Amino acid sequence: MSDSLRQRAQALGLTLPTPSQPIANYINHVISQNHLYVSGQIPLVEGKPAYVGRLGESVSDEEGTQAAELAALGLLGQLSNALGDDLSRLVRTVRLGVFIASSGDFKQQSVVANGASNLLVNALGEKGRHVRTAVGVSSLPAGVAVEVDAIFELRP
Repeated sequence: MSDSLRQRAQALGLTLPTPSQPIANYINHVISQNHLYVSGQIPLVEGKPAYVGRLGESVSDEEGTQAAELAALGLLGQLSNALGDDLSRLVRTVRLGVFIASSGDFKQQSVVANGASNLLVNALGEKGRHVRTAVGVSSLPAGVAVEVDAIFELRP
């Protein structure tokens, strides 16, 4: 397998987006010792928020899963950028956080979060396996349905 995340994504028929820039007082990522922390990523299409709404109301489970996958693609874009596209520097994905804007009675957060989890494992192989939190929230930035963040372990 290639050590280029961009090439791996292309092999899956995906194109990594150019990393989005923060819209507030924070940065895209921080490397602290052997860990890379990536800020929350929302689903974007051509730089604009996609999949706006809440699960259990205006967004279907399928659309939510697609939103999670698209947000995770942004996460991979940030990872590639932080590593200079050199996956040999990545030891593993430690944790994935998936936040799902949903109605009070929506209970399928884990199903929606699989969109992000599956993309990470498909793109990164064993290095993409992770622990995960899937949380329902009342709203997210720009009104999107899903936001993801992650912690990665890097080689010293």
